[in-house]
Amino acid sequence: METVRKDFVVRRVISYELAAFTLIIALIWLDELADIPHLLLGAEKTPVNWRESLFETMLITPIGAIIIYYTNILIRRMKYLEGFLPICSSCKKIKDEKDNWQPIESYIHDRTEAQFSHGLCPCCAKKLYPEIFSDSDDPKQYVPTNR
Repeated sequence: METVRKDFVVRRVISYELAAFTLIIALIWLDELADIPHLLLGAEKTPVNWRESLFETMLITPIGAIIIYYTNILIRRMKYLEGFLPICSSCKKIKDEKDNWQPIESYIHDRTEAQFSHGLCPCCAKKLYPEIFSDSDDPKQYVPTNR
């Protein structure tokens, strides 16, 4: 399911980029053939120079191909989570597609490139270590000392 959706996204983004580069090339040729600055802005009329438009097209085409190539690579490398995640209210494990319950860290790590580091929020630090953190202490300011 994820592969089908990702392929759809890749095709859609690449088609937008391809349409944009095609429009740019079409505007280059339209400008050369119709002399748009002369028509719209009253600029001095210029003769048709198809070699200039051909040269600009030859410059833009490989740039467009490179951008589309790297867009394809980047989108295919992207991993994302979406939709509803069934999560246990108590232990915070997530039920996967095979109805297995996994720790949230494992579930996200297997589906993304996210890395985890663990710590304690200020509330949990006070609850778990009341002898170190009193109500007036700020756990963010705590620097552990070697005992």
